[in-house]
Amino acid sequence: MPRSLQIPVAEKTRGVTKTRRVITRAVAVTVASLCLAAAPRADADEERIAWIGFLANEATPESGPVLRQGLHDRGWVEGQNLKIWNRYAQGKLELFPGHAEELLRVGVHLIVAAGPSATEAARRATTTIPVVVATPDDPVANGLVASASRPGGNLTGVSLFVPELARRRLELLTHAVGRAGRVAVLWNPSNPTAALELKAMHAAARTLGVALVPVEFREDAEFGEALHRLKAEDAGALVVLADTVTVARRRELAAFAAKHRLPAVYPLAEFVDAGGLLAYGPTWIEAFRLVAGFVDRILRGARPGDLAVERPTRFELVVSLRAAKALGLAIPPSLLTRADRVIQ
Repeated sequence: MPRSLQIPVAEKTRGVTKTRRVITRAVAVTVASLCLAAAPRADADEERIAWIGFLANEATPESGPVLRQGLHDRGWVEGQNLKIWNRYAQGKLELFPGHAEELLRVGVHLIVAAGPSATEAARRATTTIPVVVATPDDPVANGLVASASRPGGNLTGVSLFVPELARRRLELLTHAVGRAGRVAVLWNPSNPTAALELKAMHAAARTLGVALVPVEFREDAEFGEALHRLKAEDAGALVVLADTVTVARRRELAAFAAKHRLPAVYPLAEFVDAGGLLAYGPTWIEAFRLVAGFVDRILRGARPGDLAVERPTRFELVVSLRAAKALGLAIPPSLLTRADRVIQ
């Protein structure tokens, strides 16, 4: 394996595609660190192709295709100068560590990790290979980076956590259901990001005249019991905070809310797509567009630790009239007109 990796980058000029080689400092260092551990490439041509590992729970239209298009727009074309190795856990979160190690054995130059479990697995697997993440967590609070402006180390990327959204979600929920009185909050106290969001939500609740009722779980094994306690609280509405477990159990959560006629607001649209009522937050589409930019910069020589963590700036309101009907709830027209997407 050569000391420096020469990666051809496709450029479109006047309708004609040409290729130029970019010697990237960061990737060169990465490849050098892999020389002792990775199996040798088959030939010299493969050594000029950027190998990227994609680690996620499942394949979705908002992740892989958006990432590929974003890279293509920047000159990285699969089959020419880019190869992507996909590894999916398919709901079996315990598979993530093995998948991350497998990507390292393959000899990828960079790992893209989608979601908290994939991010943690990639972080634990390597301190040298660049890792670009897309996660709903706060990477500083969760100990992934030293600071958002200068992450340090080998990890950077996109955080979907925006503290100000806690108040907005609570406002939207109370608008949808009227005066809720008691609002339950399903959260994981072992998740530092969830603790930050709950704190912000308590401040918002005081100004909105809402009494919050936190319902805790710390791991997947405790989730069923948390739902039992949630039912016993007899709250008028529910806020679900983003967590590995709540995302994995989103269909069960939506079914629980429908069965017990509990209007709920969620942090991501995928909860509503799974049967939930209302979601407000960033989109994975925008997140992976940003991720593509990180990957491009790192492959061209930037160091992950020098690239500030980015957050989406556009947010999506998704409302399900189907879920509202099951709950016996009439969504105010003023809320529907503000929705970016309405599920009939």
